[in-house]
Amino acid sequence: MTAKLPRAHGARLELAHEVHARPYEAHQTPLRASFIALLAPPDARAAELACLSALCARFGVPAPAPDASHFRAEFGPCRLSWERHTEFSTYAFYLRGGGAPAFSTSALAALPEGWAAGLPGELVFAAHAELVRGESPTEPGDHAPLFEGNDLVGSEVGDGAAVVLTDFRVHADGFGRFLVFDRSLTRRQAGRVLQRLFEIEAYRMMALLALPHARAAMPVLAAMESRLAAIISGIAAERGVDESHLLEELTRLAAEVENLIAFNQSRFRAARAYHGIVRSRIADLRERRIRSLQMIDEFMTRRLAPAMDTCDSASSRELELSERVARASSMLHTRVDIVRERQNRQLLESMDRRARLQLRLQETVEGLSIAAITYYLVGLVGYAAKGLNAAGWRIDADLVMGVSIPIVAVIAALGIRYVRRTIVRGQGR
Repeated sequence: MTAKLPRAHGARLELAHEVHARPYEAHQTPLRASFIALLAPPDARAAELACLSALCARFGVPAPAPDASHFRAEFGPCRLSWERHTEFSTYAFYLRGGGAPAFSTSALAALPEGWAAGLPGELVFAAHAELVRGESPTEPGDHAPLFEGNDLVGSEVGDGAAVVLTDFRVHADGFGRFLVFDRSLTRRQAGRVLQRLFEIEAYRMMALLALPHARAAMPVLAAMESRLAAIISGIAAERGVDESHLLEELTRLAAEVENLIAFNQSRFRAARAYHGIVRSRIADLRERRIRSLQMIDEFMTRRLAPAMDTCDSASSRELELSERVARASSMLHTRVDIVRERQNRQLLESMDRRARLQLRLQETVEGLSIAAITYYLVGLVGYAAKGLNAAGWRIDADLVMGVSIPIVAVIAALGIRYVRRTIVRGQGR
């Protein structure tokens, strides 16, 4: 009786099948193989499928599905394996049998002439491989003529099950070359060895795509660092520096740095990922030294690692420069804020001085107003007293005016004070 399981995640089967989606090929020695890696944008998928479909139609083979990312099929004596990666596509061609001298022909010869030239994308890597039975000669240098006399790199792989020789160079036909001697490889081992050799070179080239970016960025970064140093010197200066000009320069520099990071960082991150794959594939070879030859691992460590170090250095300098610009911007904003606070304080002090002056003027005006009001009111009292005297009242007008002066002055002062308080209370609401 089958046990019932909880509801499955929607992607469970897809993810479970993913690890089995691209098994290694199983090959019989002798074998010729050719490998092409093309840098192709995502929108080239339709063109790739069109080329594969045309080839399938010519040989009467079912075409790949429209959403396929890998495809394998037999085209007469030739077997093709296509894989679509994130940035590039790979085409591997395998031709059974041997007989002809090594590298005198290729697996591509079994396909229609010119078909490979019509593949979409830019060529990143191409190589031929010859898988032959038997031990390699005692002196590996005897095979140098197959590699145009170049210095060879090689080792025993698969714990001694095979010997690999190569020169890691592009030959006149545009292809690199691998010569593999099968000592005791199983069919699956043969497929894994060839696949790893091809992938080492393909991923190496993809990693090195970041090197031109790093080389171009170095002088630009040096110039930006000099500009930043000049701006920081201006920030450190106590007087005679226009903060607004410094802030404008720093903002422009920050924009240029971020633009450089946006242009390069994705390439540098991809390079680190590809370099990690190269290291992994080399480790999978399980190399053992052959006398007088440099191993693949040693060759890559000496030649690829410095290039990756250059890319890492450029990447680190870009990110560090961005952080330094951010710190300088923070310092400059702090300085601008301090200057603004000082100006505000000076402005408030000036306003306070003006307020005190206005208060004194106001008090002076109030005193004059009281005197004026008193003068006019006392004059009116005098006119009233004189009128009463003329009407028959015995009143001394001068005495009345003299007595009324302090009374009128007090009344005028209290009235002005009341009006001022009323206005102040109205403004405070």
